[in-house]
Amino acid sequence: MLLRRLCLLALLIALPAGAAELKIDLGHGVQTLDSRQLAARPDTRGIEIPQDVAYHRAMRYRAVPLKALLAGAAAGDHLQFVASDGFAAEVPAALILDGHVLDGHGAQAWLAVEDPGQPWPALPGKSQSAGPFYVVWTQPEAGGINPEQWPYQLASIRKLDAVAARFPAMAPDPKLAAASPERRGFEVFQRICLACHTLNGQGDARLGPDLNVPYNPTEYLRADLLRAYVRNPQSLRHWPQAKMPGFDAKVLSDADLDALLAYLRHMAGRKHGP
Repeated sequence: MLLRRLCLLALLIALPAGAAELKIDLGHGVQTLDSRQLAARPDTRGIEIPQDVAYHRAMRYRAVPLKALLAGAAAGDHLQFVASDGFAAEVPAALILDGHVLDGHGAQAWLAVEDPGQPWPALPGKSQSAGPFYVVWTQPEAGGINPEQWPYQLASIRKLDAVAARFPAMAPDPKLAAASPERRGFEVFQRICLACHTLNGQGDARLGPDLNVPYNPTEYLRADLLRAYVRNPQSLRHWPQAKMPGFDAKVLSDADLDALLAYLRHMAGRKHGP
């Protein structure tokens, strides 16, 4: 008991008051960074975000280039960004590491770090801010970055196997052609839906319901109503506490929405698990 108390005391002394921790695991040991360390880095700078995804307005942050924190990651790696509320964004490392930025132009990922002494405002409709860590993008349109790739209240970043390898019950029939709408829809599902939803009981997110068991939405919603729901959930069911955002054509094209619905219809015939 005495030893446990001494270890706890040492931890409290080592971590500055008000500092938050971010864990990064790229397959060669967990690295723990705290907000004071990150804010003191020489590559930290002020950035302007004209249209912030979480706050829906212009914001200014002190931030670190995210690429600088991912030493050892390769462009072919698959990264998962896990938030404290159960949101789990799947992001290809290539989006962060590859040449999207040329002469200062292009999409660039940043880790915004909240100053405990000057906390960010509460998120719209919530009692908490987007801190302590928030992945934001400058010029996101240049890299086709979607809102699900702006995880806030971030707790950890880790390298994982591809989604199909980790969650085989999510994968469409392997006999389908590589260019089939269902396979394309599976890619869209990973980009748009997987951050909040499971399918066939598989997945890491804990925000939304499973999209195949016990029923797939294509089994109880007409195609036109399901399409309207994805575009604007409040158009079908007005609920002030609803968390699901709408996905307009800038984020989810009509062709990608068609493919997503084809994937969901296909998976309705491939149910697994409870």
